[in-house]
Amino acid sequence: MEVVVWIFGVLLRVLRFITKPFFWLRTRKEQRVPPIKDPLLMKSATKLAADIYNGEVTSEDVVSRFILRIEEVNPYINAVVEHRFKAAKEEAIEIDRKIDEARARGDLDTLVAGKPLLGVPFTVKESCSLAGMSNSVGCLEFRDRRALIDGGAVSRVRAAGGIPLLVSATPELCLGWETTSLLRGRTNNPYGLARTPAGSSGGEAALVSSGASVLSVSSDIAGSIRIPAAFCGLFGHKPTPGIIPISGHIPTLQDEQYSRFLTVGPITRYSEDLYLMMHVLAGEGGKDLYLHRPVDIQHLKVFFMTEASQSLAFSPVEDNIKLAVLAAVQHLKERGATVCEEKFNELKDAVEMSSSVFFSMKDIPNMLLDPANPKREKNLILETLKTLFGSGKRSLQALCFELLKRKRLFVPARKAPYYIEKANKLREKMERVLSSNGVFLFPCHSSSSHAHGGVFVHAPGVVYTMPFNALGLPATTVPMPGPKPGSRPLAVQVVAGPGQDRLCLAVAKELEVKFGGWTPP
Repeated sequence: MEVVVWIFGVLLRVLRFITKPFFWLRTRKEQRVPPIKDPLLMKSATKLAADIYNGEVTSEDVVSRFILRIEEVNPYINAVVEHRFKAAKEEAIEIDRKIDEARARGDLDTLVAGKPLLGVPFTVKESCSLAGMSNSVGCLEFRDRRALIDGGAVSRVRAAGGIPLLVSATPELCLGWETTSLLRGRTNNPYGLARTPAGSSGGEAALVSSGASVLSVSSDIAGSIRIPAAFCGLFGHKPTPGIIPISGHIPTLQDEQYSRFLTVGPITRYSEDLYLMMHVLAGEGGKDLYLHRPVDIQHLKVFFMTEASQSLAFSPVEDNIKLAVLAAVQHLKERGATVCEEKFNELKDAVEMSSSVFFSMKDIPNMLLDPANPKREKNLILETLKTLFGSGKRSLQALCFELLKRKRLFVPARKAPYYIEKANKLREKMERVLSSNGVFLFPCHSSSSHAHGGVFVHAPGVVYTMPFNALGLPATTVPMPGPKPGSRPLAVQVVAGPGQDRLCLAVAKELEVKFGGWTPP
């Protein structure tokens, strides 16, 4: 580990210790969202689609009841950027009309062919672009910007019959692991309103875990699906890069490596809906994933680590998260999987490898450019002071990102090629070791959901997700039970070789059956 990186990590560890009492006081009285009372909201998207097909419920009824739940919980979680409830109801009514006519003609199957989500509502992370809706992505200067067309992934979900309800909150330009911005304010965790749902897909995770959404189109560039899913007790999948279109995503870079780092994927409450969404999102590219091919747990090889390193520079992983990883491994072993002792100790350099790959990309947004005069660059210290005293135009997270970008996360530029090569070698090793029948169980973050503002001292926890963006590997967040009822959500991360998404999903399903999966707030 680089000396300056080590010093920076140790300083953050000291700050965590100093600020721990302050954050504890802020979260000691947990308030949650109102409980889910409508049993329809507890159903999976897979079951809702079947109910609509079988005539047990109308799409209009489903859409209307999710809208009611959104209106009930959004004052608590502040996750909605802009909704399209009227248009969604009209689309649902039209779908119901077509279903009734097709059923009367006896060709309902023809109508639903290729539309596995017919009549099912879903929500969209604002950065993924929903035509006609806000596309500001938390930026003050883009407050009036609207998406002209659907993003590539969103268009596939709509083509499959899904009905979009809204776009949800992100940090400024998705540059942060806490969903808060000067434009939209702070999004709260349904399991504790004084805590963060993480980011950058925090708005989606908060809605899904509240029972206000059943399916989410989200994106992941350094854990932006997996960490919010973990903090909100959900399933979230970062797919193999290149399978699901990222067109229309904001921000976007022209660098060819960007399409490896950024992926669009689903957040759901139930593992079966991960399968459903992956089939829809992957489209024709899904043929290469063999999602329909059964996975025999007995033929799996399971690798695991409960922490990346014991170095003082790393955030210590909470004991309950370590126990969750071990419990998942033990269950897979009892089901006949082979538990392997080989470790990926190269992850001790996860910070250097991930940051070297990421900051080698071109066109990364400059958060100090003056929107009124793009040739002028503002002063970082002055802008930070303005933000701290309430008159700034950039969020503190965005300014911190700019600092880390300029310092390359304190990794010397001359050492970047060394760490990029090291990342390449680790990718080759993991592809070889995991092959077509191996999974790697790992924490999603060093902590469970922390208090608002804690992102700055808990930021090193991203070393548990960001490496797999740099390496181009699929990874899934799987919710796990806490030590007692009412505990904050816990999760484990399941990583597989490229193109082996079905292994991640199969393990997610197996662990859901054993441990219960999502628990309502």
